[in-house]
Amino acid sequence: MPLTLHLGADDLTRCRFAISPLCQTHEALRMLRRPARHGYHHAWLRRMGRTLEGLDLSPLWLFVPRPGGYTPDFLGPPPDEPYPTIDDELARMRATEPGLARAEMARSLSCTPGLAESPQARAALDDPAGTVRRLADLTELAWHALLAPDWPRHRAVLEADIAHRSRRAADGGLDALLTGLHPTVDWAGHTLTLRRYEDQAEAQRPDGRGVLLMPSVFVWPDVVSGFARPWQPTVIYPARGMGRLHTAPVPRPPQALARLLGHQRAALLTGLTTPASTTDLARRHTLAPSTVSAHLTALREAGLLDSRRQGYYVLYGRTALGDALVSTD
Repeated sequence: MPLTLHLGADDLTRCRFAISPLCQTHEALRMLRRPARHGYHHAWLRRMGRTLEGLDLSPLWLFVPRPGGYTPDFLGPPPDEPYPTIDDELARMRATEPGLARAEMARSLSCTPGLAESPQARAALDDPAGTVRRLADLTELAWHALLAPDWPRHRAVLEADIAHRSRRAADGGLDALLTGLHPTVDWAGHTLTLRRYEDQAEAQRPDGRGVLLMPSVFVWPDVVSGFARPWQPTVIYPARGMGRLHTAPVPRPPQALARLLGHQRAALLTGLTTPASTTDLARRHTLAPSTVSAHLTALREAGLLDSRRQGYYVLYGRTALGDALVSTD
């Protein structure tokens, strides 16, 4: 049976997007435990293999069960704001009420027969406050090892997905937004239906707080929902462009565009399928950062790119005019 979320009038006016570094960290950890999710991330996994060898995450693995199991929601709860920082999210995780943490950990352990009776599990349940602190510390280590070096690229993909879906909503309303989330997500009669979803008994129903929509680089091929109270009902879905994040070769620019702009500028413009920094583009195109910077400045002044600051980075993305030029051969 599919999971159905019946949205009332208040829910419909309170649907929102968010990007959560903490949720992305735990989705990455879950992907490492679930081989079916590896298809788009072979290069990343090979690169992370050496990192993981020197990182003892066994206390976290205790609560990241195999497919079909439950991961405690407090490890990556739905954020209260659209773009929280990892530090703010870790602080929120560390402040988890011990009773809630113990209940969620016990539910997770029960997914694996006999695991709740293991010495490690009993110790975790006997001291939920201490376990929360240890898991938060390990999550912080996992964030810095697995995601932080690539986070500007990841966030650019997630932001591009939200921008695309926001335009769909502006053009076609909520129907266009919700029906395009994923092939297994249906929307009809104020009911959001997630097909092939297994966890029915614990799934939460919307109650006027709306539904939080979060794109993910790592959740493919699934859609994740069913956060229990007190967390907001949430749908985590695969982000557009996530398949090109680590594996895609640099596309060749159209010949006419190369003649117009020069090969290097045309290649930079064509390769900006998702926003990227000067450093990332220099590495991707094997050019000096100063050369890339000069080309980006020229392309921006011509109205083909725009830029925005993201933390320590400036990310460049194509404008509508830039998209139109790239699509014309």
